Amino acid sequence: MSDFTPTAGSVTMFTTTWCGYCRRLKSQMEREGIGFTEVDIERLPEAADVVMSLNGGNQTVPTVIFPDGSAATNPSIAQVKARLA
Repeated sequence: MSDFTPTAGSVTMFTTTWCGYCRRLKSQMEREGIGFTEVDIERLPEAADVVMSLNGGNQTVPTVIFPDGSAATNPSIAQVKARLA
């Protein structure tokens, strides 16, 4: 498995192209100046496996990984900012 852990001050966000919650969080992070790497789980099966391992077998997106290796499923922008603080 590849390491999807982001660098300090940024996050890795697992998404799909059709996920409205993903688009919303992406635009909020862009507005707040939070760096992120977007990974489409439908294009990268390895990423889908990571998401399923974090969400009890479900491909729930957005799933966000933080620099400390922790993860959150469908976090609010406030939760993302707090975890990066």
